[in-house]
Amino acid sequence: MHVLKPVIFAAAALLAGAALAHDDAYLDTQKSPNGGQQRMAGIYHFELVVAKDSKEAKDNPVVVYVTDHAGTKVPTAGASGNVTLLGGKAKAATALAPDGDNRLKGTAKYASTPDMKAVVSITFPGKSPEQARFDPLKGAAMSGGGMASGGMSHDAHAEHKH
Repeated sequence: MHVLKPVIFAAAALLAGAALAHDDAYLDTQKSPNGGQQRMAGIYHFELVVAKDSKEAKDNPVVVYVTDHAGTKVPTAGASGNVTLLGGKAKAATALAPDGDNRLKGTAKYASTPDMKAVVSITFPGKSPEQARFDPLKGAAMSGGGMASGGMSHDAHAEHKH
């Protein structure tokens, strides 16, 4: 029994470390497939892509890609959603509609400000809405990939069960 205690403790520590590594900070260390910022949203990853160079508020696209935790595309047919963007004193919102395999798209009037925040909510047929919060232009600076010290590789992340 004395031999089992250290093994159980080591396993618990590894699992706790893996769970801590899978958060927004971890996702910011991963190269996003479409140049946006990724966030956890229940059983999904949402990747928000916004215009990065719109100096003035104008109609710009807003795209959200949906994958599972292993990075597999999740079909968005039948899904609906919305995005609220906040930047400075401005607020913009748009509905999202399916637009391709695993993405939803809308258009909103916004400027690309460094302090931009976004809230994305997506509902799949027969399921409860999933929501995620973004700092989409902060994520753009980090989308070059790489791994923070002590992070989990993408392959290890894909095997991580939730």
